[in-house]
Amino acid sequence: MAAPTVSAAQAIGEYLQSPDDLVKVGAFRKKLEKEKASIDARLKTGVKEQLEATRLGLSKLLSTRENVQSIRDEMASIERECEDMSIKVSTFDQISRVSMVHRNFESTEEMVNNLLEMATRLDHLEHMLASDSRHIVGPAPNLLIIHYHLNQLERFRNHTMHEAKKASASSQQTLARWFERLNKFIERFDDYIVELAKNILPLVRAGHSDVVVRLVKIAEVEGKEDEKALVMRFVKKAAKLDAALKFKSLHANARVLKHYRSKIQKAIIESIQEKMEEAYKRDEDNPVAFLEGATWIYQDILRIEKDVVACFPADYDIFSHFIREYHKSLNNVVTKMAATKIEATTMLALYEWLKEYRNNMKELNIPSELLEPPLLDGKEQGLIEDYLQLIIQKLDEWTNNLMKTEISEFTKREEPPEIDSDGMYGTQGAVILFQMVNQQVDLAIESGQGAILARVVSEINRVMRGIQEQWAKTVDTELKKQIEKPEEVAGGLVEYCIALANDQVKSADYAEALLARLEQLVSEKYRATINERLNDAIDGYLDVAKKCMQAMIDIIFNDLKPATKSLFQQPWYDGIMHQIVETMRDYMADYQSYLNSALLELLIEDLLDAFLLTYLNSLANSPKLRMPAAAERVREDINEVYNFFNTLAPSQELGARFGVLEAILSMLEASKDMVFLSFWAFAKEHGPNIAFVEGLIRSRSDIDRSGAGEIMESVRRKVKDENLSDPPEPTIMKKVTVQNVFTRFLRQ
Repeated sequence: MAAPTVSAAQAIGEYLQSPDDLVKVGAFRKKLEKEKASIDARLKTGVKEQLEATRLGLSKLLSTRENVQSIRDEMASIERECEDMSIKVSTFDQISRVSMVHRNFESTEEMVNNLLEMATRLDHLEHMLASDSRHIVGPAPNLLIIHYHLNQLERFRNHTMHEAKKASASSQQTLARWFERLNKFIERFDDYIVELAKNILPLVRAGHSDVVVRLVKIAEVEGKEDEKALVMRFVKKAAKLDAALKFKSLHANARVLKHYRSKIQKAIIESIQEKMEEAYKRDEDNPVAFLEGATWIYQDILRIEKDVVACFPADYDIFSHFIREYHKSLNNVVTKMAATKIEATTMLALYEWLKEYRNNMKELNIPSELLEPPLLDGKEQGLIEDYLQLIIQKLDEWTNNLMKTEISEFTKREEPPEIDSDGMYGTQGAVILFQMVNQQVDLAIESGQGAILARVVSEINRVMRGIQEQWAKTVDTELKKQIEKPEEVAGGLVEYCIALANDQVKSADYAEALLARLEQLVSEKYRATINERLNDAIDGYLDVAKKCMQAMIDIIFNDLKPATKSLFQQPWYDGIMHQIVETMRDYMADYQSYLNSALLELLIEDLLDAFLLTYLNSLANSPKLRMPAAAERVREDINEVYNFFNTLAPSQELGARFGVLEAILSMLEASKDMVFLSFWAFAKEHGPNIAFVEGLIRSRSDIDRSGAGEIMESVRRKVKDENLSDPPEPTIMKKVTVQNVFTRFLRQ
């Protein structure tokens, strides 16, 4: 930071701080005058020195300018004298011509001797090249010797052909024929160089690293010669003719550029591509074997880093060159593999191998920029999608074929259903389906990824749900045909419904076993999805099984329709319940023999509910009931049906389920004064059901209209006073349908 500026007044104030200090003013003034004189003297000396230095600099600058001009004049004079030597030397033309004749004579003599010796030299070189070429991975002892002599012969050829440009066409053709053998040998040597470059790694493995070093040395020498030739061509093209003539070598270098360095690099690329393609073709029918055997790639990389890199100059960056080409060639093969139709196992193996490849390259400290583009463009996740699509395709294809066969057999019913080892009706559909499902699940498990397994299970759920929908529609369609046009459909629908229901239970068991197997293999993240999907499939199977049982019940009651229509009609008083029970007994005999025991229990319960609902609906919409005969007939019906169901599945719940009929019978048998008590017992369990109760009371022949009105009035009052409502758990009375008064009147 700069010091603060002090004014003159402030400076004087520091010295004159009291009246006594005024005595010192004279002394202080003399001191300041001395300091001023000293400063003025130093400034004057500095200015004088600076002026002297400036004067000296200007003097030197003018002198330099004169010297530069003098040199320029001398150079111009020298240039003029060099341009026209004839001015200085009178015999310059004669000297020049004699010198040219001498040079031409020497050149011609040398050319003739070289032409005469060329055949012998080529014989020797061809023998050495043939010897070295027999073992491409051999020591190549003659490599540098061949190159040295060949280089000399090539220079001779270039010089000769350049000089022959002014000769006649026939002379040029004759020279060209002389050099044909040399040209062919040069081509063979170039091919040999390329072959050596293709076998750099085998040469190193065979212990001939020195051959690689000599190969690189030849490439370096030829590269420098190529650079010289390019520079000379540029000078000849860019410079004036007179300036170009000053370069003797321009006449001698009609050189054919070798580009050995780029040829070696291209040969390395080709060798890697060929090696990769050969490895792939060996296992083209078994891509997994190719992937498992691809460890040679890492072995090559280690050998290159250890032995090959040392044979090349640093500017070749040969390690990066090799790695890039290995990666590119591998990417081509992997892309080709992924583009073909491969099995799901191969897709997963490829996906896992790609991850392993990345990890291995990282362990080998291979820079990521050398591995561009990533294998499959970094879209290996697409393999998982392809894998899932293949599973979907296979599942859809297999299940479509399976369902065509299964539904065809179900609808045609040309043969009875198969009987399994437990003596139950069934089909092979469930077994076949879950064999396919477990195959795909096992493949997904091999991936080791919970996400894949969850996706596969979701697709399996979709397929299972589709199958379940097809079965549900088929059962509905066949049942409709059976009911509407029984004479046009094949028999055996009951047996096939039993078989299908058994299969659905079996499928649910298989799905549950699959769920138990998979839950322990995945984390909580995917366990919930798998659990949800398979439980959904299990519910679907049970729904189809229940639909089959409902169809069987519908078939029973379709056969019973003439009898059930007569309930509480005139024929009913003569006793038709025996016919109904015997019909149900006949059907249940088949059901008991061939239906899964767990389903049989549910079927008995559903059959009982169906009977009760049919009976109650008929009662709710009956005409006048002749009392007391109607009550007696209801009691007999209850006893007969109860005894029948008791033979099917005796249980404590059976009596409770018949309780609704007992309560209704109590309302039928009760006197006018006691009906209310019977109603109250019924209403506390099943709810008021006013419409049903009123229809029942008014249908009794022993109660007139006014009496029925009084009973219903007291019922409604009691329900209102007690705030009586339906029970929390609906009973079968909730399903009873009571027709309106007009419809009931028409039935009377």
